[in-house]
Amino acid sequence: MTSTAVEMPEKNPRGIPRAPFITNVEEYLGSDPNPEIALREFQAALSKYRYMDHNLSQRRRTLEEKIPDIKKTLNMVEFLQERREGKRKASSEDGLSDDDDLEDEVTETQEKKPIKTTFELNDTLWAEAELDETDTVYLWLGANVMLSYKIPAAIALLQSKLEATEASLATIVEDLEYLREQITIMEVNTARVYNWDVKWRRELREREAKSSGS
Repeated sequence: MTSTAVEMPEKNPRGIPRAPFITNVEEYLGSDPNPEIALREFQAALSKYRYMDHNLSQRRRTLEEKIPDIKKTLNMVEFLQERREGKRKASSEDGLSDDDDLEDEVTETQEKKPIKTTFELNDTLWAEAELDETDTVYLWLGANVMLSYKIPAAIALLQSKLEATEASLATIVEDLEYLREQITIMEVNTARVYNWDVKWRRELREREAKSSGS
């Protein structure tokens, strides 16, 4: 039975290069070793990996802050839809068709009062508001953009955005784990080459001392 070595991919799915693991320093440096060049290359690679790690960590924090906000907004819009559907169901059970004007034909005891809620103006300031019956919500999309959506369309948009954000977060977490593995490999490579360099220079000095003394 013959076994074949499994070649590791040179990059991960997002194109981040894999760090080479040096098993034999002398073989890696070649017949005319120059450890200083190798160490400079390792430090350059480490700087790039750490830069990517820093950027992805920032993106991870941003997404982790976004997800609760999206979930909170989605829960609120779903609540408005459930409330509206519950009101429509109660009206139809009383003999009203979907085309009837609910505000005119539902009695005061059947009609639900406006929702009283509070909303945040800034970190320390909240205001009270009443939400009237509506089939439209306004979603803040960022970059000074707010659009109105019918409730079903808003729910579909928020669910899609939540799924995309969670998928992006999972990808970033995977890339961060991959990057930290490459950083560890490069730190080990640096230590191995540095230690080899120290030993090599000591041996050179010993040989020079013997040749000068003979």
